[in-house]
Amino acid sequence: MHHPAPVRFALAGFGAWGKFHASSIHDNPDAVLVAITAPSEASQAEARALYPQARVFGDAHSMIAEVPCDVVDIVTPSHTHRDLALTALQAGKMVLLEKPMATTLADCQAIAAAAATSRGQLAVGHELRLSSQWGEIKKIIDRGVIGQPQYVLVELSRKPYRLGAGGWRYDRERVGSWVLEEPIHFFDLARWYLSGNGEPVELVAYANSRDPARPDLFDNFSAMFRYANGCYAVVSQTLAAFEHHQTVKVSGTRGALWAGWSGAQDRTLEPTFFLKVFDGERLVDQPIVKASGELFELREEIASTIRTFRTGAPPIASAQDGLWSAGLCLLAEESIRLGQPISVHALAQALA
Repeated sequence: MHHPAPVRFALAGFGAWGKFHASSIHDNPDAVLVAITAPSEASQAEARALYPQARVFGDAHSMIAEVPCDVVDIVTPSHTHRDLALTALQAGKMVLLEKPMATTLADCQAIAAAAATSRGQLAVGHELRLSSQWGEIKKIIDRGVIGQPQYVLVELSRKPYRLGAGGWRYDRERVGSWVLEEPIHFFDLARWYLSGNGEPVELVAYANSRDPARPDLFDNFSAMFRYANGCYAVVSQTLAAFEHHQTVKVSGTRGALWAGWSGAQDRTLEPTFFLKVFDGERLVDQPIVKASGELFELREEIASTIRTFRTGAPPIASAQDGLWSAGLCLLAEESIRLGQPISVHALAQALA
């Protein structure tokens, strides 16, 4: 029996999350990690020690130019995404791009345009779609169990963010926005769950910060967006809490569901989680066979990227999905700045 050659991954970024990407690629029998970009001498030494088969670079552009590979996996600080994604796509590589696609809508659009015109494919890292828990919700909705979904809540209560290498996550210039960190996943999920309603038409957001030195990086953030037919979603996050607790609720014309995930931190390997589904008559605890959590979903994302590369199947989250989730985050920031609701019409036109 013929086994296809392993898909060759070159990894740009070897920070905390990049190291999890590296192990997820390394542990997949259909993948081989051929190169790693790590910024410091210490992280380069660690990469060589852990992955002796991979060539290690200090610069991602050199890696993309020099290493024969199939997929460039970009797990670098958000402000570098446009430059690296364009380089990889123009080199004809498939790109797995961590969210957010970029920190401005113009940069996101440039990446999407490059993906549309290059030989390379683009998959955006909205791995929660692949979750045994958050992805299962979409399947339940699609089966019509709760009727037409009319209301979605995605909410997170957690401890403060990690600093990131060189403190980039607390630097507005490099992170872009904290709304682009975790809430971007929640915008993506809510829009995905409500995709039978077209696209949203209006958004309003509120936020505040507990540190006067960084008033535009929000510890507490909430947004609502609505559709022309009156369906709406609430996306909410506090970073002024403890541990990591995510909730999703969806109400439909017939039934409803409620899901929760809790761990000591976001990257725990021993979380607790549940999914309760009410079809209007019966309440059931939906069994979740595979563990839920971003470390598990990352493994699924690597497997999904391999399938897309080999078969040409659409990625689980496309450039358009990445554009919408980043665009809604940026609109939310604008709504907070202006102190008023914002029409989503201009965003919809820009992304059409």
